[in-house]
Amino acid sequence: MLPPPVASGPPPEVETRPAPAAVPPAAAPVESAQEPGAAPITGEPATAPILAATTGTIGLVLPLQSSLYGRAAEAVKAGFLAAANAAGSADRVRVFGHGDDAVLPAFMAAAEGGAALIVGPLTRDDLKTVLAFAPARPRMLALNQPDDGSPLPAEAYALTLSLESDAALLARQAREDGMRTVATVASDTPLQNRFKAAFASAWERSGGALGRGYRFDANPDVLAVLRRELAVRAADATLLCVGPDNAALAKSFLPPGPVYASSQIADGLPAQMLRDLEGVRYVEIPWLADPDDPAFARLPRQRMGDPVLDRLYALGLDAFTIAELLAGPAPPSRVELDGATGHLSLTSGRFFAREGKLMVIRGGAPTLYSARQ
Repeated sequence: MLPPPVASGPPPEVETRPAPAAVPPAAAPVESAQEPGAAPITGEPATAPILAATTGTIGLVLPLQSSLYGRAAEAVKAGFLAAANAAGSADRVRVFGHGDDAVLPAFMAAAEGGAALIVGPLTRDDLKTVLAFAPARPRMLALNQPDDGSPLPAEAYALTLSLESDAALLARQAREDGMRTVATVASDTPLQNRFKAAFASAWERSGGALGRGYRFDANPDVLAVLRRELAVRAADATLLCVGPDNAALAKSFLPPGPVYASSQIADGLPAQMLRDLEGVRYVEIPWLADPDDPAFARLPRQRMGDPVLDRLYALGLDAFTIAELLAGPAPPSRVELDGATGHLSLTSGRFFAREGKLMVIRGGAPTLYSARQ
């Protein structure tokens, strides 16, 4: 059983904002955790900024009909409902599925149904839409964060699997490991560039010096130049920002010394390829890093068939635990929780800071990291 979260404090203040002029007319499918297929609900936007709850239900708003995000949404839903069933609270949950560009009708359906709390949206674009066009809504636990770093409005909270928190933890660990300069090798993808930027920001805030950055290219001639450059411009460590498909190749061209990497570096790799990543350090969620932890014994474990989906299932588990805390009349101002996705702490900006587990690859297998290794 997970340790009970620590929660205390008065509710946050409510901010008044004008209602939007209109919302898209399409209705969102609604389903109950107990009674799938309930009729859809539609309605005009309310004039009050925060709608009063008329039931004790929790509305889960996810892009279940999206061709791009449907599998991710199903994984979150599975984790959320598994935690609700384990807590004996499945009858409190109603699921509101939607397709692409249809998050606003789903939110209105949940609001008109009197939900005490809406959990969602899942994607950054949908969150941007809700914050811009649906200020009149119940309390919300978003499963992503604004991409511009803007603060959340009143009565809005955010719980995410953001790369930024993993990068900050790695930067802190590199400092504790005695590193002073770090070179970066990154593939040219938005995800890896975000990870590199987040690490650089945290590293420089801690007083570290970021060495030269190199773009990863699988061309053998380019890799040979990379090897020479890294040897000439020696740094204490290397930050490797590539996906698992290129990890072993990239690692073979790095100089000796500690290597820190993005959280998906080992996803789906067989033991032989993991041996090529010997000593690489990264961050993983506790649900995958230490699956035999007794804290998770009473939570149903479903194999999603993909580490990314497994992480989203764990996000659903934690989202339900947090949702029960936030759905009351007076949400807490302090929360500390050892969850499936990491240690969660509620910040003053109503983001849940998340700290995962440090890992290192040893003997062809990921293991929990120790400073003695």
